Amino acid sequence: MVLYYILTTFYVLVCLCLLLVILLQQGKGGDMASAFGGGSSQTAFGARGGATVLSKATAVLAVLFMLSALALAIIGQRGPGSIVSGTPTPARPATAPATTTPAKPGPATPAPAGTTPAPAQKK
Repeated sequence: MVLYYILTTFYVLVCLCLLLVILLQQGKGGDMASAFGGGSSQTAFGARGGATVLSKATAVLAVLFMLSALALAIIGQRGPGSIVSGTPTPARPATAPATTTPAKPGPATPAPAGTTPAPAQKK
């Protein structure tokens, strides 16, 4: 679990560095105006120079970004661990009362001997 937090911290740092390196790079001048003859670009898609330190850093940080994202996805597939995942469930107490079902209502109780029941009224 500690590896996950270390890798997440590394991932955030790589993201921030990649953001800064991309923002520090100078534009290539390959906008739409230069594609149609406007501007002073040397070719249709801008001047092509050699790889600078910033472009090499971008490539390295992009690879680190993808690899760490893949590693975080693989580690995260297992799901979060639980503090109580290793503890057994508590046993039921031995004096637990037995479950009883409620009595179903039956016919009315019989009348005491020597009396006659009242006749049923019609509705």
